[in-house]
Amino acid sequence: QVQLVESGGGLVQAGDSLRLSCAASGRTFSSYAVGWFRQAPGKEREFVAAITWSTGSTYYADSVKGRFTISRDNAKNTVYLQMNSLKPEDTAVYYCANDPRYTTTLQNMGLRSRYDYWGQGTQVTVSS
Repeated sequence: QVQLVESGGGLVQAGDSLRLSCAASGRTFSSYAVGWFRQAPGKEREFVAAITWSTGSTYYADSVKGRFTISRDNAKNTVYLQMNSLKPEDTAVYYCANDPRYTTTLQNMGLRSRYDYWGQGTQVTVSS
């Protein structure tokens, strides 16, 4: 198993920044990548960004491209999501999840079905 714990959420104003963290533990050697997803009230959980542990290859949803940056610290088994220029529509519970499978197509990391273990989520609220 891989355990994931998110932190860093909070209440901010539009235009502000936040950095989320996702700390991984357990069988992290079996992890290929970590993805961030979010779920707003009444909406489906949607992909935000993902990064591979080995090469640091990244993939972003169009809605956050240019505003959010995903990074990782392999020594700390931690993945970060730097969120800049936040908008009220970014309000959601943010989850990180483990992707155990290698892929040559980065876009595949946007598929929710690839992820097996999930964190509990952290709330991000952006006021206008």
